[in-house]
Amino acid sequence: GNLATMWMLVPVSFTLKLLSAFVQHLGSMWSSLGTLFPRLSTAFWLAGGQKSQQQRGRRKPRKPSREDKEDRDLPITPISVNYHFTRQCNYKCGFCFHTAKTSFVLPLAEAKRGLLLLKEAGMEKINFSGGEPFLHDRGRYLGQLVKFCKQELQLPSVSIVSNGSLIRERWFQNYGEYLDILAISCDSFDEQVNVLIGRGQGNKNHVENLQKLRTWCQDYRVAFKINSVINRYNVDEDMTEQIKALNPIRWKVFQCLIIEGENSGEDALREAEPFVISDEEFEAFLDRHKDVPCLVPESNQKMRDSYLILDEYMRFVNCRNGRKDPSTSILDVGVEEAIKFSGFDEKMFLKRGGKYVWSKADLKLDW
Repeated sequence: GNLATMWMLVPVSFTLKLLSAFVQHLGSMWSSLGTLFPRLSTAFWLAGGQKSQQQRGRRKPRKPSREDKEDRDLPITPISVNYHFTRQCNYKCGFCFHTAKTSFVLPLAEAKRGLLLLKEAGMEKINFSGGEPFLHDRGRYLGQLVKFCKQELQLPSVSIVSNGSLIRERWFQNYGEYLDILAISCDSFDEQVNVLIGRGQGNKNHVENLQKLRTWCQDYRVAFKINSVINRYNVDEDMTEQIKALNPIRWKVFQCLIIEGENSGEDALREAEPFVISDEEFEAFLDRHKDVPCLVPESNQKMRDSYLILDEYMRFVNCRNGRKDPSTSILDVGVEEAIKFSGFDEKMFLKRGGKYVWSKADLKLDW
C-alpha cells in the first residue's frame, strides 16, 4: 500500500515543481510588461479621445458648409439617363465614341426590367441611343421600349437620338404618340462634308432626309431636336440660316470628344484625332452662331462627366479618366450600387442645362 501511495505522489510533486517554475516565469513577464501597460493604456486613451472628439465634431459641426454637404456619400438620383442599347450602326462617323465593339442587345424583357429599376430609383427622362437605335429589329424593339416607358412607367420624357436614315413614317404611326423628343444628328448642311465625316449613304441625301423627318415630327406631334458634333471638317461652317429654318426646340452643339478605347488608341475602331478642334476654335463656332436662340453648347469639359450613360449591358460607364470604365450591371446589383461608379457630376449636369422642359405636354409647341 505504501508503495502505491509513493508512486501516486511522484507525478503530483513533479507537477507542483512545474507549476512553481511557471509562476516564477510569469512573475518575470509581469514585471517586464509592467512598464509597457501604462504606455499602452495612455495611447489607447488618447486614440479614443481623438475618435470621440471627431465623432462629436461630425455630430455638431459649427457651420456646415455647402461643400461639406455635397461631399457626403449621398445616393445619386438618375434623373436623366442615356441608354445606348446597341453599338451597331449603318454610318461610320470618324469621331464616334460609342463604336460597334459588340452586337449584343438585351432581351426586351430584361431591358424593361432595368428601365423599371431606373424609374423606381428616380428616373424622369430616358434617352435611347446607339449606335443607331432604329437598326435593331427595324425599329420595333426601340418602339416597344418607348411605348413601355411612356405608357407603363409614365415617364415625363422619352427621347431618341438617331442619324435618321432608317426611320419610316410607319414608325411614327405606331409609336409617335409615346415619344416626346426626336434628336437627329446632323453635322453639316454640305453633303460633301457629311460624306467626309462618315455620314454618307450612297444616293441618299442626309440633309434632304432631315427636312422629311422635321415634317413627320410636326405631323405626329414629336418635338424635334438637332445634335451637331463640331470637328475639323465643319468648324468653319455657318449653319445659322438652315437651323433657323428647321426651328428645332434645341440645337445641341458638341465639341468633338476623345475617349480612349472608343475613338482613340490601339483597341479603338475609330481614330478621332484628325477631327479634333481646339477650345478656341469651338468658341469661335459658337460666337458665329450666337444669334440662334435654340443653341445649347457643350464643350468637352461640360460633356465628359455630366451624362449618365448606360451601355448595352445596362452598366453605367465612367468617362472621368478619358476612357469608358463600366460598372456592374444594374440588373445584377441594382441602380444605387452601380451608379456609385458612374463618375456622374450632378452639379455639371445642372450647370449645362441638363434639366429642361423635356415633356412634349409642357412644351406648348405649335403643332
